[in-house]
Amino acid sequence: MKTTTLTKIMAAACAMTFAVGLTACGSDTPAPPPPPSSDAPPATSTGNTGSSAMGAWDKNGDGIIVVGFAQTGSESGWRTANTQSFKDYFIPANGFDLKFGDANGDDATQKAQVRDFISQGAEVIVIQPLSNDGWEPVLKEAKDAGIPVINSDRRLQGLDQYYEFFFGSDMRGEGDRAVAWLEGYIAANNLSNSDIKIIHLQGQMGSDAQAGRTEGLEAGVQKNGWTILKQQTGEFARDKGQAAMAAILSSVQPTDFTVVWGENDDMVYGAIDAMTAVGLDPKDYIVISFDGNKSAVQMVKDGIIDAIAECNPLLGEQVGKLILRASQGEKIPSPTFSQEEVIDSTNVDAKLPIAFGS
Repeated sequence: MKTTTLTKIMAAACAMTFAVGLTACGSDTPAPPPPPSSDAPPATSTGNTGSSAMGAWDKNGDGIIVVGFAQTGSESGWRTANTQSFKDYFIPANGFDLKFGDANGDDATQKAQVRDFISQGAEVIVIQPLSNDGWEPVLKEAKDAGIPVINSDRRLQGLDQYYEFFFGSDMRGEGDRAVAWLEGYIAANNLSNSDIKIIHLQGQMGSDAQAGRTEGLEAGVQKNGWTILKQQTGEFARDKGQAAMAAILSSVQPTDFTVVWGENDDMVYGAIDAMTAVGLDPKDYIVISFDGNKSAVQMVKDGIIDAIAECNPLLGEQVGKLILRASQGEKIPSPTFSQEEVIDSTNVDAKLPIAFGS
């Protein structure tokens, strides 16, 4: 049982520090309580209508809205599933012609692709930004060209005046839900907050996902007196997550940490690879991830990952339907968040059959 082994690790840590008067070790108790869930606010209608069957954003009046979609890249299973959801929904049968741009993880490339969409006469542009930096000039160009912009997935902070609405995940909310889960786990297993020593693998620095999930963790650390032992970016990629974890493990002892917090599933896969390479069993630690790939959900089922703060990648249809409503003059609340929760042992059997990816 994970908590039994974790207690042994904490006991060993206590034994090593006893000579200097440090004591704080937990004991083995039942599994944690169910995680909290979040509700997405509903969009409301103004009752206005556009100028054509497809609405005012169908500038050509041909019943098809040309959409430029600026994607970050294909750095993870989440991103691959996200891209496919847009390609599957943004088709002529649903009233769309999709122009797709893959930035391949390069911020300058993504901005250049958005400018290409503007010059090619896109009628709507959907941006899933790599970071929050340097977007104002590009967004102003789109606005001056009369092209509505939709911000999806990662929120562009402080630039609301340049886009119609944001739809995606509440990244800070995800971090807060993961913190709440860990608080529940600690209480249910009679652990001490001083036992919580965290290795924190961050995502791509400056992205909304990284910032929100980090803010949630750091707020939880401040509130509860936990310790972030090491903090390093793995840029949301498995290989870089593995490299970051390997570097960290070269400078810490197995009893120095009790929690691995990785800001997406792919980095957690890499962290697990690095741990097993040096003879550490991830089941001996509390492992927290984000997203909810099928492989990661299976790891929850297998007791390797303890909790995943869910982040639904299948945004294409939801964004497409919101665009159609906005084109008809409806005011879409911004931000509007998708509904998500935490996946753990209490609900994994229901989540596994519907998890995305492989």
